[in-house]
Amino acid sequence: MIRIAMDCLGGDRSPDANLEGGVLGLQAHPDVQMIFLGDEAQIKGKLEELKAPVERVEIIHAPDVVTGEDRPMDAVRMKKDSSMIRGIKLLREDESVAALISTGATGTLVSAATLRIGRIENVRRPAFCPILPTMNGGIVGVCDSGANVDCSPEQLQQFALMGSAYLECTYGIGSPRAALLNVGVESEKGDDLHRAAYALLSKTEGLNFVGNMESRDFLSGNYDLVVSDGFSGNVLIKSTEGACLEMLKRLKKDLSSKLINKIGALFMYRTLMEEKKFMNYQNYGGSVLLGCEKIIVKGHGSSKGTAVSKCVDQAYTMITSGLQEKIAESLKKNICQQEETKNV
Repeated sequence: MIRIAMDCLGGDRSPDANLEGGVLGLQAHPDVQMIFLGDEAQIKGKLEELKAPVERVEIIHAPDVVTGEDRPMDAVRMKKDSSMIRGIKLLREDESVAALISTGATGTLVSAATLRIGRIENVRRPAFCPILPTMNGGIVGVCDSGANVDCSPEQLQQFALMGSAYLECTYGIGSPRAALLNVGVESEKGDDLHRAAYALLSKTEGLNFVGNMESRDFLSGNYDLVVSDGFSGNVLIKSTEGACLEMLKRLKKDLSSKLINKIGALFMYRTLMEEKKFMNYQNYGGSVLLGCEKIIVKGHGSSKGTAVSKCVDQAYTMITSGLQEKIAESLKKNICQQEETKNV
C-alpha cells in the first residue's frame, strides 16, 4: 500500500478541496492510502459526505494553520501542531509515508522541507518544477520556479538533471529538451552566471541541452524543460499565467459587447471551452519540490478538488516510477564525469 499524506489546511479552498482531491485520488488508485492532517471533526464530516473508502483513510488531528502571513522560520519553530509541520514530521519519521501534498504557504513548506527532510545524495539545493501547457498540446516544466533566488552554474546544472529525470519518469518524455532561460538565444548572451551555466550545461553528459531560450518562446512547444534561478522562473510562470488570464477576460468582454459577437460565440462555444480548459492551471497538478529524500507536491493555493487530485496522480507516478532513484543515479553519474574531467 502506497501511503500519501495530505495537508488539509492553508489553501484558499481548504479543507474541502484537499479532501475532495484526496478522495478522487483514492478512487483512481486502489493501492493508495491517504493520511489527512487537519481538524479531525471537519475531516470526518467531509469524508462521510464524500463517501470515502474509510479502510484506506487515516486522520491526524492537527488543527493549527500556517498562513501566508507567518514568517517561514517562525512557523517551523512555533506552529508544531499545524497540519503542514505535522505532515513534514510524519514524512521524516515514518518510512512508510512516501509523499506529502500541500496547498499551503510555499515559503514555510520549503523551509520545513529543507530543515526537516533530507536531500537526495549529491543534491545541493531542492528546486520547484511546475508544469504548464504548450501551444502544440504538450507540456513544459520550469526548474527552479521559486525555491532558490540566487544560484550558481553548478546548481542550475543540477536543476536541469533533476527536471529532466522528473519529465522522463512522470510524463514519459524521452530525452527532454532542456533550455536555459536567458535574454537571448546566442551562447554569449546574459551575465557571467548565465554564460558559465551555458558552458556547463553544454558539456553535461546525459542531458539534452538545446541552448538558451527567450521568455517569449516559453509556450512554443520547442522546449520540454526551462532551467532558471528561482527568481526568474517565478516571474516567468506568473507573468505567463497573468497574461493568459487577462487575454481570457478581454475575449469574454469582447464576445459579450455586441449581439453579433454573442451569436458568433454560440457557434464557437465548444472551441472556446476547449481553450479555457487548456489555459486552466487546475488541470496540470502542482509544483514538485525536486531533490528531497521524500516526494513533496505543492499545489496552487486556490486549487480546487480536481487540481488536488492531479497532485495525487503526480505523487503516485513519481513513487511508482522510481523518480528519487533516477535523480540520485543521474547526479552520481554527473559527479563521476566531473571527477574524470579533472583527472584528465
